[in-house]
Amino acid sequence: MGTTKPLFRDINADDPDPETTEIESLCMNCHKTGMTRLLLTKIPFYKEIVVMSFTCEHCGYQNNEIQSGTPVAEKGVRFTLHVKSQEDLNRTVVKSDYTSIKILELDFEIPAKSQKGEITTVEGIMNRSILGLQQDQPIRRIQHSEAAEKIDEFIKKLEQLKTVEKPFTLMIEDISGNSFIENPNAPKVDENCKVHYFVRSKDQDHELGLYTKEEIGAEEARKEDSLLYPVKEGEFTLEDLEGEVFHFPTNCSNCQSPCETNIKLTNIPHFKEVLIMATTCDACGHKTNEVKSGCGVEPKGLKIKVKVRSKDDFSRDVLKSETCSLSIPELELEVGPYALGGRFTTVEGIIQAVKEQLLDSKCSVHMFGDSVEARTKEQYQEFMKKFDDVLDAKIPVTLVLDDPAGNSYIQSMRDDGQPDEGLRIEHYERSFEQNEELGLNDMKTEDYDSS
Repeated sequence: MGTTKPLFRDINADDPDPETTEIESLCMNCHKTGMTRLLLTKIPFYKEIVVMSFTCEHCGYQNNEIQSGTPVAEKGVRFTLHVKSQEDLNRTVVKSDYTSIKILELDFEIPAKSQKGEITTVEGIMNRSILGLQQDQPIRRIQHSEAAEKIDEFIKKLEQLKTVEKPFTLMIEDISGNSFIENPNAPKVDENCKVHYFVRSKDQDHELGLYTKEEIGAEEARKEDSLLYPVKEGEFTLEDLEGEVFHFPTNCSNCQSPCETNIKLTNIPHFKEVLIMATTCDACGHKTNEVKSGCGVEPKGLKIKVKVRSKDDFSRDVLKSETCSLSIPELELEVGPYALGGRFTTVEGIIQAVKEQLLDSKCSVHMFGDSVEARTKEQYQEFMKKFDDVLDAKIPVTLVLDDPAGNSYIQSMRDDGQPDEGLRIEHYERSFEQNEELGLNDMKTEDYDSS
């Protein structure tokens, strides 16, 4: 029996069998039948793509196109970058077709879908904007001289911003969640850039081509699906559900090949019920473990601080939900809420997971780019040495979990579940942005102003 190959494989010129798919398609030039070839592959350090090549043997027309092969992110993303130096202008920016760009000080906006997705820099975005404004200026000066003068004045303002004599704010918003701004100080906290995730509106979902089954009229088909088993109320007790391991088909997050996810409901003492999910891909061997709360969003946010001073502290159980951010102040390290996903592990396990992600080649390229300065490499190596010292309990640190949904947990050393001397738990009122990130959009305007 042959070995199962991943659905999306790395680009390799020596691959003897790239597994292209050929489909007969209509030629838009002569309206006869041509041939489209599809190749599912991966761009190293980026993501999966579908390469499409169309050729018509009748008229000779050809067309090549690339589309993303990864699913749309669960939430949109908004980056707010305060540009204060030339280093900020040189930050790498990855933007998709659905990215809108604003420069707040000039009240300037590049709408989504007005430009194709690309990999560029902050300065590159500004240069492209200047070239776009200059494109029709010669004709505009003849036909509409006043409008041309105003555009010339605006171009001068954009050119002045490139000198960074005065700081300015660049906001990038992508409803598909597939944009990115480089952190030049990674893995340390990015003081100049704030990242905010938000739940898309129904109109934004429709813009991305996402519709519910009810909206596309598939409700009856869903009911008739023989794979779905309707569970009646009271048919299973909580004990029955906690004793069962359920299975459902899914796709591998690494190569997109079909695989199976196992899911189990379990109870964490002194906390709540959670869903533990585990996926193993037979095609590429990729494994994932994820934890989701079984109880929805809590009324208040939760911040947990634990002092990690000895090997005993490493053994504490930790539940980090997917909405929870993690930080270690002593290392100036901050990990966003969706970077590690939901995990049920230990203090040692969560710190080790952060280290493994920093060592991952995809992560390091996103942080530093393809060309890394010697000074940056040295700083990175020193930082990783500190990480090893933390894991060896040579450096005492504080682990901070900040979860606006209130679904995270760190085990107490006391038998009654109350916080011990090394554990501190704080509850707080969520801000408007945190409610937006959790999909709680029923707040009043005054709540937003007060936040």
